[in-house]
Amino acid sequence: MKFTHKEAYINGQWITKNSTFGVTNPFDNSEIAQVADCDRNDAKIAIEAAHQAFQSWRKLTAGKRSKILKKWYQLQIENVEALAQLLTIEQGKPLAEARGEIKYGASFVEWFAEEARRLYGDVIPGHGSDKRITVIKQAIGVVGAITPWNFPNAMITRKVAPALAAGCTVVIKPSDLTPLSALALAELAEQAGFPPGVFNIITCKNPIDIGEELTTNPLVKKISFTGSTRVGKLLLKQSADQVKKVSLELGGNAPFIVFDDADIDAAVDGCMASKFRNAGQTCVCTNRIFVHEKIRKEFTDKLSAKIKTLKLGNGLEEGVVIGPMIHEKAIDKTEKLLEDAVSKGATIRLGGTKREGLFFQPTLVCDVHPTMRIFKEEIFGPVAAVYSFQTEAEVIQLANDTEFGLAAYFYGKDYAQIWRVSEALEYGMVGINTGMISTTVAPFGGIKESGFGREGSKYGMDDFVNIKYMCWGGVELG
Repeated sequence: MKFTHKEAYINGQWITKNSTFGVTNPFDNSEIAQVADCDRNDAKIAIEAAHQAFQSWRKLTAGKRSKILKKWYQLQIENVEALAQLLTIEQGKPLAEARGEIKYGASFVEWFAEEARRLYGDVIPGHGSDKRITVIKQAIGVVGAITPWNFPNAMITRKVAPALAAGCTVVIKPSDLTPLSALALAELAEQAGFPPGVFNIITCKNPIDIGEELTTNPLVKKISFTGSTRVGKLLLKQSADQVKKVSLELGGNAPFIVFDDADIDAAVDGCMASKFRNAGQTCVCTNRIFVHEKIRKEFTDKLSAKIKTLKLGNGLEEGVVIGPMIHEKAIDKTEKLLEDAVSKGATIRLGGTKREGLFFQPTLVCDVHPTMRIFKEEIFGPVAAVYSFQTEAEVIQLANDTEFGLAAYFYGKDYAQIWRVSEALEYGMVGINTGMISTTVAPFGGIKESGFGREGSKYGMDDFVNIKYMCWGGVELG
């Protein structure tokens, strides 16, 4: 099908606004659409609609909610190509990656449609002979979901599917850079049969007022945010006055460690998959590549050869692996990080230059050390920075020397070392001999300033429910 809506979606209605904002294709900066520019009052209306819808949605049986979610999943699978084309046009990633994101995003809907039936409680042995203890889980209420531009489909489904499965209703504020993918999901949600008010999309150019309304409106009981650590801290502060439940998936600074006994070819492939997916614009991208001194030359030679094969261009063209970056600021940051590194002794072995438009040449920079900005800051671009190390203790200290703690990767064959390193790395997720860790069935999330809360897996509904303990007295057997 063709997705055509550019309006906001509130209480089952497509809402036009006199004020709109433009959405552009990062490949050529051409305008794709003018989208409704909502204000704080629109957010209040959406929240009220979600609150009213919650009263009946939470009372539906898990089976009925599951049936609607499954229909939503089926519609996404039936429309993979159209959704992927739209995603590539507004976000820039290659079409093959976009298709992968649509299927990945849909997998969360399928998973939580099934998990809706498994929101189990407990019976606990009582503390007295006349006491019985039961525990139930109840939907928390209206959920405010704020999602980023780098995965404009999957970051919505990963948050919304468990919320809806638990019996919550949602108000979604997508990125102003990629609102069309969100509106396409709303079209499919409408077709799937979600009642009015259960699923709402607020599009806007300026997110500050909308974010403040979501975090301070007492009808919103939960905030789920994926984005920068700076914005996450602000949302957390705004939510604190009401002690609102919050989940944050924030920035990363992922280490990628290659020990001297590693399968070097496999490590290079894993590094390529982790580093250059979405032009390096993912929160779990490899950021700092630590290679044992004994194998540094062989690893970097092979990595360089692989990087040279990456094709830049329009994501809709066959064979393109690296699309444009999202905006000029992203390129400026990448250039400044490289300038700082070179000024402090780093060597650009490959790439390092901006291309026409929003393209940045895939880059390999060597002789990097911890005094450089590129060690401390998330790159969010197609730049592979290689460091060398000699001992296990040294590399663990270097890998943990960051305020972030989202994802980490390492390659090696010594199983005793694998256990030691896995336990020592201060990260929420660790890839061992793999550069690809994201999956529906595992808990996604970080520690330290990378946030808290988990998305996906059997743990994914925990943040959308309240646990209620019920003590039954006067039931002693005669």
